Amino acid sequence: MLSEKKRKLEQEEAERNMQILLDFLQMLRKQKVDELNEVQHDLQYIKEDLNSVERHRIDLYRARDRYSMKLRMLADDPIGKKPWSSSTDRNFGGLFSTSRNAPGGLPTGNLTYKKVDSKAQISSPGPQRKDTSISELNSQHMSQSGLAVVRKKRVNAQFNDLQECYLQKRRQLANKSRVKEEKDADVVQREGYSEGLADFQSVLSTFTRYSRLRVIAELRHGDLFHSANIVSSIEFDRDDELFATAGVSRRIKVFDFSSVVNEPADAHCPVVEMSTRSKLSCLSWNKYTKNHIASSDYDGIVTVWDVTTRQSVMEYEEHEKRAWSVDFSRTEPSMLVSGSDDCKVKVWCTKQEASVLNIDMKANICCVKYNPGSSVHIAVGSADHHIHYYDLRNTSQPVHIFSGHRKAVSYVKFLSNNELASASTDSTLRLWDVKDNLPVRTLRGHTNEKNFVGLSVNNEFLSCGSETNEVFVYHKAISKPVTWHRFGSPDIDEADEDAGSYFISAVCWKSDSPTMLAANSQGTIKVLVLAA
Repeated sequence: MLSEKKRKLEQEEAERNMQILLDFLQMLRKQKVDELNEVQHDLQYIKEDLNSVERHRIDLYRARDRYSMKLRMLADDPIGKKPWSSSTDRNFGGLFSTSRNAPGGLPTGNLTYKKVDSKAQISSPGPQRKDTSISELNSQHMSQSGLAVVRKKRVNAQFNDLQECYLQKRRQLANKSRVKEEKDADVVQREGYSEGLADFQSVLSTFTRYSRLRVIAELRHGDLFHSANIVSSIEFDRDDELFATAGVSRRIKVFDFSSVVNEPADAHCPVVEMSTRSKLSCLSWNKYTKNHIASSDYDGIVTVWDVTTRQSVMEYEEHEKRAWSVDFSRTEPSMLVSGSDDCKVKVWCTKQEASVLNIDMKANICCVKYNPGSSVHIAVGSADHHIHYYDLRNTSQPVHIFSGHRKAVSYVKFLSNNELASASTDSTLRLWDVKDNLPVRTLRGHTNEKNFVGLSVNNEFLSCGSETNEVFVYHKAISKPVTWHRFGSPDIDEADEDAGSYFISAVCWKSDSPTMLAANSQGTIKVLVLAA
């Protein structure tokens, strides 16, 4: 009986072991089949897209041949002097600019050929003019080929991120049954292109278009011999004609942007200057009333200024500690929100003296921002490492708490009504979907462990500062930087032990443009533009 019982136990043990092995193998097979199906689907997307791109490329080559033939015919025909000029400008203007022009991009091909055409018009008359112009066009074509090689290198350097971006867009399209909308003229022209491929090409062309930040102007914010030069906030006004700066110097300075860019450096003087009682932490222009700007300061005071009269319009003194952030609503211009070290978020109306709403949180508030498409939704960045997204119609609890940062959230900015970006002293930027309440991507490359280094966004790009005294630019679809620019210390010996302690303290994009402003803790302000 004992031996029988032993055999029975051994049999059961063997069966259990076999069942565990069988379950594992079945699970592994299912996982690998799923992976294989995903790879097969991915390969099918790639095959379809390769066919679409090949067809489109052949069409472009045929168009180029037709234009080249037409150009040669017109070059040989002295009567066709005038049409040659206009047709070159019209046809060759768009020939090499095959990618979609994303917001913030420039149609470089078109600009280049217009420039060539203008050169042709002022050259000496007759056939010599045509020969010179054709050689110039050929040299431009050669430079385009060189540019293509450089852009290909950028693709290889970021291949993994670009691959992930492509597959994500193609899978999303496959998983959702979308109604085809002719919302973009380029998509309509590219017959056979899927929406996912068109979206990815936009990312690819925008990402590879730029490789550096070029300085086009520079000015000083404060006294060279005064240590309190940190620029804590820099903001363009509603029309991008003026920009304001503020910081620990206790002054709001307003500059004319075109004057800063076009006039000599020694002529860079503010058009308006307003003194304040305390150090300033943040600025926000009113999106409707052009001459109104709000400030928050180290005494917890939120002030609305009229830059025309240089006088304060309203002063709110309810915060009990330092106010770090203030923001005007884009859709309801009389409303603004502020956040403070007193752990309170306060909503104000310029039509009344007291706050209209108060949210008491458990941690210091570092940043607040209105959703650009709503006057009732705000994002709040806190020292508790989280972003709290509130509907102001019910503030008893947030709509959602976005978690992921490992340190205090220093900035929150909206790229669109549904896209939110955040910066933290954990040296990362993060993107969030506030519609579906999901994390999207983490961006790494800069250094930020203790200071407010600035964050600014436009439709495609994010920029932020670094404690290495560098400005970094990211594309929202790629987790690594597109480019960066280091601030020099022209007035200080590089061997100076303090030279390495400067950091970027504020950044701001010009709306829908590759141009941005950046300032550092030394008080240097630069106008930078993304360049190839």
